[in-house]
Amino acid sequence: MDDAKRRTSESAVSLGSSVRATVHAFLRRQGMTTVFGNPGSTELRFFRDWPADFRYVLGLQESCCVAMADGYAQATRRAAFVNLHSAAGVGHALGSVFTAFRNQTPLVVTAGQQTRAMFPTDPYLYASRASEFPHPYVKFSVEPARAADVPAAIARAYYIAMQKPCGPTFVSIPEDDWDVASDPLPERHVAFDIAPDPDGLAALARALEASRTPVIVTGASVDQDAAWDLAVQLAERLEAPVWSSPMSGRASFPEDHRLFAGHLPPVRAQLAAKLAGHDLILVLGAPVFTYHVHTSGEFVPDGATLWQLTDDAEIAARSPVGASLRCSLRVGLAQLLDGLSARRRVEGKGRTLPAPPAARDRPSGAWLMHAVARLMPPDAAIVEEAPTHRGALRDFLPIRRSGTFYAAASGGLGWAVPAAVGVALAQPGRKVICLVGDGSSLYSIQSLWTAMECKLPIAFVIFNNGGYGALRSFGSMLGIPGAPGHDVEGVDFVALARGFGCEAERVDSSADTERALRRAFTSPSPCLIDVRLDDAVEKLY
Repeated sequence: MDDAKRRTSESAVSLGSSVRATVHAFLRRQGMTTVFGNPGSTELRFFRDWPADFRYVLGLQESCCVAMADGYAQATRRAAFVNLHSAAGVGHALGSVFTAFRNQTPLVVTAGQQTRAMFPTDPYLYASRASEFPHPYVKFSVEPARAADVPAAIARAYYIAMQKPCGPTFVSIPEDDWDVASDPLPERHVAFDIAPDPDGLAALARALEASRTPVIVTGASVDQDAAWDLAVQLAERLEAPVWSSPMSGRASFPEDHRLFAGHLPPVRAQLAAKLAGHDLILVLGAPVFTYHVHTSGEFVPDGATLWQLTDDAEIAARSPVGASLRCSLRVGLAQLLDGLSARRRVEGKGRTLPAPPAARDRPSGAWLMHAVARLMPPDAAIVEEAPTHRGALRDFLPIRRSGTFYAAASGGLGWAVPAAVGVALAQPGRKVICLVGDGSSLYSIQSLWTAMECKLPIAFVIFNNGGYGALRSFGSMLGIPGAPGHDVEGVDFVALARGFGCEAERVDSSADTERALRRAFTSPSPCLIDVRLDDAVEKLY
């Protein structure tokens, strides 16, 4: 050990605990002993005296690390800790940070920074404005002014990440800060739930009592806040049909329930038409509304009033119509049920689904979704990023249980493959099925290596249509057929997977696909099935 390092170490011992030990102790108290990352030279001191009860999950690219942590945090409903490498590593990760922000996933993201004494010379790996880098898609971002402030900054980042609405936070840490002396952090209790305004909730209860034809729209926050069963109780109390909000990253109501009406389209005119005939629209844990394709027209049908329960003040503020109450969904729904009597209405009959698709020599996306639904274990978790086939998923793969469906709310690609790793790490023993397009998978295919290293029971099912099928569908919708940049032919997914040590198989017939799915869904190890689909262009909405 050189003299400078010895003096730093002796200083930490003589004055108290080091920054590193204090942070390790805080992470242990919060249950954040699984760390996701891809380290570099500016992060190495964090790993000195690495605790035996901590688990480090290595991702092979920083965006994969954040997406893994995103899946893990969503599945555990607790904040996850991410350790990134300096400026370039943060840059790689920003797409997944944006997705975590849109997913409202609690993450504490840290990144290394160069030694403080080197700041004036703009050294290699230095980020001159590190705390600004991830803005505006983090709730809090800081580079502490002193090394001794690092533990308190990480604690603050955690408490903010867990406040409703949850989301990612960021702390930049100069690499020599970890060895500096630090006082221990006091143990604290910080409440994260928000109760609704009592007068507003009473007004909502009166409106629901007076309504003749109420309808409910559920969003991701219902499932995120463990309020799934409460949403079912409310729907049954009101005998109200339930729609899933557009582009939701979570399922928030059992899709085989007699009151489940279906999924709202992300198109204003189409959405309003679906809700026609209802005099009160109650939106739970979702924006009003998330659109993808612009049309003119009203946000809600004529004659309907709208109420919204949301934990997100910004979502409440930007809602174009209606009344909004801010609260944790679990707290708000429990209190609303306490003040609401049952009403006799015509019992809902649920939605009418299309007939199961017929098996053909070459599988279609719809047939493949139906096959997954038929053959998957009943308690499996689905992680999905196959936007071309989302309509087929909604028609043929109903989600029946809370915490068993995860998708990216951002619209970006490359999330699902690493997120499936995070979900599997969070729920040991549960089969995880990653349904992903061939184009989507190529953004983060290296996450197969982490799945193999961790020996996770994930079945990766590639919906291979030879490119970006969603773009082909949009081109058809917009009258722009044959635009460039849609086709990605000739990729050997079996070779890619085997290169990471993952068992893999390519199939191009319905019979072989069914056989491969049965094997994959019972395998205790990661495996990939590359399913070559027919050439049909599927309708998105």
